[in-house]
Amino acid sequence: MLEIKERAPGLDVISGADDVALESLLMGATGWFAGFPNVFPAESARLFQLATTGRLEEARALYRPLVAAFRWDSRTEFVQAIKLGMEMVGRHGGPCRPPRGPLIPAHREQITAEMRQAIDFLATEAGERV
Repeated sequence: MLEIKERAPGLDVISGADDVALESLLMGATGWFAGFPNVFPAESARLFQLATTGRLEEARALYRPLVAAFRWDSRTEFVQAIKLGMEMVGRHGGPCRPPRGPLIPAHREQITAEMRQAIDFLATEAGERV
C-alpha cells in the first residue's frame, strides 16, 4: 500500500484482500474490493466506517474475530469459503461452478470452525448492544 502511494501519490488505492483490509485502510486505501462482505455485510461496512474515521480500537475489536475467516480470501479456496460462510449465516451461497470443486473435508472443517468463531462473536456482540 505504502509503495503504491509513494510511486503514485495522486492515485486512489483500493484494498484487494479481506485479510489486509484494516491494515490497508489505515495506510490510506480509499476502498475495499471484498468477498467476505457477502457473509458479513453489515459488519464489513462497519469495519470500513470505523477504519476510515480513525476509530482504531473499535475497528481492531471488530476485525480481530473476523480475520481468521477473512484469511480465506487470500487462499485458492476463497470462493468455496465465501459460499460456505454465506450458507452458515442463512444466505444462499450455492455450489461453485467448474473448474472449482468442493472443499476437501479438512478445509471445510477449518472454515466452518473459523466462521463459527466469527458468527458466535458477532451474536454475542449484538446481544451486548441490545
